[in-house]
Amino acid sequence: MTWTTPTLTDVRKQVRDTLAATLSVGVLLPNSLARGLADGQAGLCYLTLLYLDWLSKQFLPDTAETEWLDRHAAIWLTNADGSTGRKSATYASGTATATGTSGTILPAGTELSGSSGTDTLNFETTSQITIGDTATAVAIRALDTGSESNLEAGASLSLSTAVAGVSSTATVVALTGGADAESDDDLRARVLERIQKPPHGGSASDYVLWAKSVTGVTRAWAGQEAGLGTVTVRFMMDDLRTNGIPAADDLATVLAYLEAVRPVGASDIYVPAPIPNALKMGISKLSPDTTSIRAAIQSSLNAMILEKAEPGQTIYRSWVDEAIASAAGVDHYELTFATIAMPSKGHIATLSGGNISWT
Repeated sequence: MTWTTPTLTDVRKQVRDTLAATLSVGVLLPNSLARGLADGQAGLCYLTLLYLDWLSKQFLPDTAETEWLDRHAAIWLTNADGSTGRKSATYASGTATATGTSGTILPAGTELSGSSGTDTLNFETTSQITIGDTATAVAIRALDTGSESNLEAGASLSLSTAVAGVSSTATVVALTGGADAESDDDLRARVLERIQKPPHGGSASDYVLWAKSVTGVTRAWAGQEAGLGTVTVRFMMDDLRTNGIPAADDLATVLAYLEAVRPVGASDIYVPAPIPNALKMGISKLSPDTTSIRAAIQSSLNAMILEKAEPGQTIYRSWVDEAIASAAGVDHYELTFATIAMPSKGHIATLSGGNISWT
C-alpha cells in the first residue's frame, strides 16, 4: 500500500463534512463561526500530516536528510580513525621551502597564506628551522580543513607577518592530505552497503567496507588474485587525487588499516594502485554547441565513469553514448569512440576534459 499525503483541499473538505454531520446541518455557511473553526482545524491537521510524511522519510537511511542520516551512520559505521558515522574533513600538510639570510631562524607557528581561486588559505609552520645558503625545507600544515588546501608543488605562500632576514614568500614542495567532509550521497551509499552486506568474517565485501572507512577513499574493490588466503584491494580517491589514483602514502594508510582489522587467517593483503587507462573520444556536430552543454556532457561522462568503471572493467560505447545523450540540452552529435577493454585486471578507465576532442 502506498501512502499519499492528502491535499489541503481534501483535508478541509473532510473536516467541514465531519463538523456539519456533527451539527446535523447540510453544509457550513461561508463566513460562519463553525466554518472558520473547521478550516482552522483543517489547517492544523494538514500541517500534522505534512510533518508525519516528512518524518516517515527520516526513519530509513535511503530517504533520510542530513541530520537523520548522520544518526543512522553513527549507528552503523565505524571509520578507520575510530570515529563513527560521517568521515570528517581533514587538514592538508606537507613541506615548503623558505629563503633568506643564512642563519636566520624561522620560528614554528609562523603563519603563511596562499590562495585557491578567490579563496584565501591559511597555513603555519610546524617546526623551527634555520635558513641555509639555499632554499630550506620547512614542515607546514593547513589551518583550515578541506581539499582546497591541497596545493600543487610550486605554489607560492606569503608570510602573514614579516620575519626579519626571511623572504616574504615560500614555495610549496608538497601539500596533501586535506579532505572535505564526506558528502551525504557518499555517506548514504556506505550506510546502505553496510546494511545490505553485513560483516562475514573477512569476505571480499568486508575489505571493501574497511577500505571505504579510510578518509578520502570513495570506491574500492577486493578479490583473491594472488592465491588462496590472499586478498588484493584496489581503491580510488576521486575527490583528492588526479584521476582518483591514490598516492603511495594513501596505499600505505589503507594497507595499515586493513592489516589491523583483517581476520587472523588472512595470509597476505596486497593494496596496489589501480592503473589509469585514459579514455579518448571525439565529439563532433554537437547541437547546440555551447560551453554549458559541453560542461553538461563532461559532467554526465564523469558520472558514468564513477558508476561503471572498476579495475578490469570494459567500457562500452553504448555507455558513452547514453551518457552524452542524457546530458541536458543535447539534441544531436556524432561520436568517435570504440568499446575499450582494459589491458589487465589492474587497469581502470579514467576521463578528463583533455581526453575529449571537440570538433
